Formats: sequence, C-alpha cells, structure tokens
Amino acid sequence: MSGEVTKIIIGLKRRPGMSVQEFRNYYENVHTKVAGKYTQPGMIHYARRYLDPLPHLDTKEVHEPEFDVITELWYDDPKAAAGLIWMVSEGKLPADVFEDEKNVFDRPKTRYFMTTECVTALDQGDR
Repeated sequence: MSGEVTKIIIGLKRRPGMSVQEFRNYYENVHTKVAGKYTQPGMIHYARRYLDPLPHLDTKEVHEPEFDVITELWYDDPKAAAGLIWMVSEGKLPADVFEDEKNVFDRPKTRYFMTTECVTALDQGDR
C-alpha cells in the first residue's frame, strides 16, 4: 500500500441486554454482511478490533469499556471517506444498514473519528 491513507475510526457499544459474545457473533456473522453490500470504491480495509478490558494497574478493577469494538475503515480516496461521513451525518445510511444497527449497537453511544497516524520506527537491533 502506497500513498496517503485516510482512516475513519468508529467506537461502537453493544445494545443493552446483549452479551459480549452475542455482540461479536452478530457483528461478524450478520452485520458485516449487511453493511458489506455497500462497500465504497476507495475503501481498502475494514477491520474490527474487539476490546477485552484488563485490570486497572493500581486498583486491579476491571471496568466496562466505553466501546466494545473499534471499527476501522481505511480509504485511499479522501473523497470516499468524506462521503461516508456525509452519509452518516445526514442520516443517509441505507435503510437495511440503519435497521440492522438497531439489532446490535447502542447507537447513541457511537462515535466517529478521523485519524492522523504517527508511526515510530522501533530499533530492532536489541532483539
């Protein structure tokens, strides 16, 4: 992959009453197929990063995370990324995607982010 990549990061919370495993199963086996029908030209990567909370370093308590998954959408065309943000902000998602989101997500808790990525090269000489 060469050139600039625009990334949209989406924080998503499972709907109330849904277990973590039910959420993951539904997202992977149902929702990705519903939403996947509308993959845009210019989208080059679609990943879901499920969060498993670890104990707090000081208190050792495990807290419910704000999001259950971080979804990443990568674009090699910034206009395509802007198109997705426009669709979301204007309520123009396809009707079947919008309806299916109600089955899996706590929609008021959904958060969208554009990212600026800075990568640090790690010294591999000590390994």
